[in-house]
Amino acid sequence: MNEPSRGSALWPLLATLAMQTLATMAVFSVPAAAPEIAHDLDVPGALVGFFVAAVYGVGILSSLFSPGFVHRYGPVRVIQVIMVATMAMLLACALGTLGSVVLGAVLLGLAYGATAPASTHLLVPHTPRRVFNLVMSIRQVGVPLGGVGAGLIVPPLAVSIGWRGALLMQAPAALLLLVLMQFPRRRWDAARDPGARLWGEAIPQLVALWRDSAPIRRLSVASFIYSGVQLAFIAFMTVHLTQDAGFDLVRAGWTLAAYQVAGAVARPVLGIVADRFVGPPRLLALLGLVMCASALASAWLSPAWPAWAVVAIAVLAGASASGYTGLAYAEYARLGGARGTLATGLGSAAMFTGVLIVPPAFGTAATALGGFAPSFIALGVLALVASLLCLGMAPAARRA
Repeated sequence: MNEPSRGSALWPLLATLAMQTLATMAVFSVPAAAPEIAHDLDVPGALVGFFVAAVYGVGILSSLFSPGFVHRYGPVRVIQVIMVATMAMLLACALGTLGSVVLGAVLLGLAYGATAPASTHLLVPHTPRRVFNLVMSIRQVGVPLGGVGAGLIVPPLAVSIGWRGALLMQAPAALLLLVLMQFPRRRWDAARDPGARLWGEAIPQLVALWRDSAPIRRLSVASFIYSGVQLAFIAFMTVHLTQDAGFDLVRAGWTLAAYQVAGAVARPVLGIVADRFVGPPRLLALLGLVMCASALASAWLSPAWPAWAVVAIAVLAGASASGYTGLAYAEYARLGGARGTLATGLGSAAMFTGVLIVPPAFGTAATALGGFAPSFIALGVLALVASLLCLGMAPAARRA
């Protein structure tokens, strides 16, 4: 069988990138409009902040169970369902009650975990191996793009037309992608298996995958840690910089933006490096070391530090902790082989779990210990452990 040409991956890549961007923008639109929503619903703003946690929590289930749907109905049909769930979330939240906002989080979460398995299943047969890490990394740029889109577009719209209108304005784009995906569906979903089991075999298959593959076990633990490190930096950077580094809120916000931009730019760059120069396991290990160094440096920030050094640490943290995901998903697909879609679902579940567990533990420890330094030191140690796990994958990867 001839290897697919680079051009054959372009349209599947653009489709999955658009899907990831639109779904992620919907996830972060509620936090972006949190002050307006909290005022209208007469609830604390922090309560609205639990929306993202609810999406990711429910998303763990859809990560684990979606591969069966991808095999049975095809990745295009699942992507269309993700767009339906995105529109359903936007419509539900726009109803303007606390219950409808909770319902919206559940509706989107039931599909959000399928974004990576569906994308991987579609991209693998269309992508040449020589650019596979690059393509998977570009697809993951949809996550920061969605976050930036929510942060830049939703607040001004919420002020001008109301937060309900700001949410509803996103629905036409999701509907357009849903319709456009129907045109290549017969060709892109040609390999679907109508007899694939949806429910009964999911957990046994996941258990077997975990049991049979030491590299996947290592990668899953490392992905759990790396995703937790990523979100811990995001969640606590502004308060840490204003409290311990002497930054005002504006400079802290710009530094957080630099972190996000560094992660977005680093993803395709790291994909190229992994395809041409350094194998993904070793590159993932190197990124863990950078995360470790960034976390340890963050533990000792003070007003005496020059601003450029603080920003440099944020950029290094963003490039590593936010830049690793495309490489991890590509490695899940490669290590999984014929079970690559299932492996990617396991990877999403590991990452989502890290998002849910590590940042709250980080914040709880910082509160209990009276400062961020011990939490950042612990974060650095965790990143070092994950780095060693990735480095241990390299010999096994060569034998696979």
